[in-house]
Amino acid sequence: ADAGHREWASALAIDAARPVADQVQLARLALIHARLADEVNRPEETHRLLMEAAMPIAVVAPELAGEMLMWAVEAGWSARERGMIERIVAAAELSGNARYVRALAAVALAQLPDAGDAALPRAIAGLREMAICHGSGSPRVGATLAAWHLAVGDHITAHALAACAERDCRTHGARGVLPRVLAVLAAGRWHLGRRHDAAVAAAEGLQLARDTGHEQALGELAVVVAHLAAVEGDEVRLAAVLAEFDGRRMPLGFPEAAAAARSLLDLGLGRIDSAAERLAELMADPHHSQSLPDLVEAATRAGRTELARDAATRFERWAGHVGQAWARAVALRCRALVDGGDRAEQLFAEAVAHHRLDGTRPFERARTELLQGESLRRERRRAQARSPLRSALETFEELGARPWAERARAELRATGESRADAQPGRDLLAELTPQELQVVRLAAAGLSNRDIGAQLFLSPRTVGYHLYKAFPKLGVTSRGQLVRLDLPA
Repeated sequence: ADAGHREWASALAIDAARPVADQVQLARLALIHARLADEVNRPEETHRLLMEAAMPIAVVAPELAGEMLMWAVEAGWSARERGMIERIVAAAELSGNARYVRALAAVALAQLPDAGDAALPRAIAGLREMAICHGSGSPRVGATLAAWHLAVGDHITAHALAACAERDCRTHGARGVLPRVLAVLAAGRWHLGRRHDAAVAAAEGLQLARDTGHEQALGELAVVVAHLAAVEGDEVRLAAVLAEFDGRRMPLGFPEAAAAARSLLDLGLGRIDSAAERLAELMADPHHSQSLPDLVEAATRAGRTELARDAATRFERWAGHVGQAWARAVALRCRALVDGGDRAEQLFAEAVAHHRLDGTRPFERARTELLQGESLRRERRRAQARSPLRSALETFEELGARPWAERARAELRATGESRADAQPGRDLLAELTPQELQVVRLAAAGLSNRDIGAQLFLSPRTVGYHLYKAFPKLGVTSRGQLVRLDLPA
């Protein structure tokens, strides 16, 4: 199962169960079946397998029962089923790790529609305790914890957990686990401003997910790629990655995540009404709280004041519960948009200060600076508008956010900024395919073709081919020259 041989693993688990009467061993086999079911987007079956096997062993093997209940919480969250999660909470006291099971359940329940989220801060505290206690545990657990931290906006912890899980997967050849890890890692890298590395992780993860039949990870990775394409204004690439799911079983929540990506694309390209309409349909789902600021901007620009105000209030509440500086910054930006007037300048300034304190989400910081600059220019304060607009333009260009960079550049020209049309320098990383970039970075670190192949599940010959293609693009002729190149994240 860990190596990605799904059918073989399933057949072995079925054969192993025939002579077994011991409930603990049957539970271990059920855990394998449940994980395989989860990977092909069958959360209800996953939940049933786990609950039926966990309860009979709660007294004799509480730790295993607790682990199974934690996986069952994730299945209930994926299925968006409150009843499934509440049944787990009721059973938690009979198992080991009851505190952690309750913490996961509380986070999951707080992110279901019509949830009361007052308990979310306490649940997040339990989630962070789990991350500390996890240490160098299994990569499956690391990937799951990373995904939960991503859901509550803690990108730094999510990235750290995913990076640790990635190392474990590559060390132990866990090719079947790696796609899920790379999905979280790609999202974390993007939120930390490492857009090339995010694209590399997503591209590798997509290929591995296709090869191993990991449908759940395929959906998660497709959402990351769609988001990157939306930021870059690449409508063709966004449509292509989403088209892979036409006519096939989609992960629960995938249509909504795809709609959020399409809405971000529309917002960047100036199709405001389309973005506002689509985002308004997602507004009630707590799973998409992090898309609410897009709705605030779209609704404000479309003149739908009440819709914008309601979305801003909802995001403020979520930001207050998760306690992340970037979320507080974006909440202030949303409030500046809906309040306008004299308070907007102060709110925008506070938002930028919070962004710089946090250091993550550079795309959101640039959007705040862009809106701040636009507001100042409308107030005819052109000289003051130039600084945030320059900063926004520089960040958008670094992130490859072409439509947003064009908007910032147009605003700068409107302030009389003569350098607004300056062309950015050559981006070496943009010359390479995602796999070429992976190979080049590992080669620059001194790894041999065989070692690189072991890390990336490629043959040494394929590694050599990627280097052969990459050298001319980078203007080098040997591996030794790679070390001297500037290869920023």
